[in-house]
Amino acid sequence: MAMEWYYYFALVGVGLVAGVINAMAAGGSMLSLPFLIFLGLPANIANATNRVAILFQNIVGVNSFRQEKVFDLKTDYRLALPAVVGAIIGALFAVEIDPQLLETIIGFVMLFMLLIIIFKPDAWVKKQVGKVNKKPSLIQYIVFFFIGMYGGFIQLGVGFLLLGGLVLGCGYDLVKANAIKLFIVLVYTIFAIVIFIFHDQIDWLSGLMLACGNMLGAWIGVKFTMKGGAKLVRYVLIVVLALITVKLLVGL
Repeated sequence: MAMEWYYYFALVGVGLVAGVINAMAAGGSMLSLPFLIFLGLPANIANATNRVAILFQNIVGVNSFRQEKVFDLKTDYRLALPAVVGAIIGALFAVEIDPQLLETIIGFVMLFMLLIIIFKPDAWVKKQVGKVNKKPSLIQYIVFFFIGMYGGFIQLGVGFLLLGGLVLGCGYDLVKANAIKLFIVLVYTIFAIVIFIFHDQIDWLSGLMLACGNMLGAWIGVKFTMKGGAKLVRYVLIVVLALITVKLLVGL
């Protein structure tokens, strides 16, 4: 789709902010996806195009966390497997999106996550190395399968669900959870993009311009996360979740 030249610079700027948010917490797609729709892309095209930026952003983010010795592929890959299977199924359903229904569901999910973070701060902030389950249980595999299905269908808010599963379900601290979250999304996004390409639903120029900002934002976000640790990420989560919840539920 042809756009004014300055829109592409705006895409880079939006991608930058979204990348920082996604690397430090989650919810960047709440900014980038609506902006793509604002520029005139149909919802299904915007949903698919946004994945291009997510893919490149997470390549940078995962590599940055790996360099910081936070992410270890040898031990941290397991939960990506059920998420990939779920994402493939979710992406196959992505052609039939009901935006209003999805926004309502996402709004309530975000509200739930916000309350958990506010009223159970210890679960997010304290280091829980001794509580980490080295080998995921069957229940965890099932949970991450459904999270992957949701992520394959529409990216909005999936990071919060992954953080919830990794911190409250697996016992990771937020910094480690952020690194694994980025890896899981990276892996299943590869498969989802293949499906969107097959259905010719990606605006590549818009997606690549958005990706330029997302990649830089991911690198900056990882640096902030490492300096501020879990406490900083928690505060970012609270602010972002509060803004998203108000945005999605204010019209109810």
